[in-house]
Amino acid sequence: MFYRPEAGHGLPHDPFRAIVSPRPIGWISSISNAGLVNLAPYSFFNALSGQPPLLMFSSEGIKDSITNAMETGEFVVNMATRPLAAQLNETSRAHAAGINEFDVTGLTPAPCEIVAAPRVAESPASLECKVTDIVPVKDLNGDVGDRVMAIAQVVGIHINEAFLRDGQFDNVAAQTIARCGYWEYQVSSEMFSMPRPDHQAPH
Repeated sequence: MFYRPEAGHGLPHDPFRAIVSPRPIGWISSISNAGLVNLAPYSFFNALSGQPPLLMFSSEGIKDSITNAMETGEFVVNMATRPLAAQLNETSRAHAAGINEFDVTGLTPAPCEIVAAPRVAESPASLECKVTDIVPVKDLNGDVGDRVMAIAQVVGIHINEAFLRDGQFDNVAAQTIARCGYWEYQVSSEMFSMPRPDHQAPH
């Protein structure tokens, strides 16, 4: 099978998001200049660099998370896990403006050390971020539509030490989840080690 995306695929559901998977989930907590808190998941999310630690999330549509990131220059990424999956899914709902997803889900907002937005206390790890760039995402025709990417530097990292094993973060214990297209997710339940031939120590 071959198809051009603009011509359609003829399948019941778009296979693109299932093929580009698993995708880590950026569970973004943010706060507006007016003090309104927002919490929402983004699967167009990933790390960009290790030194310094840089990451991105991209929004299809000008939603609260990207608006807050543009207004304040800050946000927090909270690790998405299987025990928190139901709450994470609830935060994907299109709530009315001004609704605090922490209140709706019963999650605990915890203060951050550097940024103003709260983090999810129940999450095994959270990354405090400061925006370095806001990038309109163009297609081949130069059209950006409502696609906006926020690039940010991680300025603070919170880790629940219960998930540290021999000095390493244990994704299996944390039960990290990822998006796999359609309504499918996967959970980290098994790991294997394969050091690079020229680098034996993990990075």
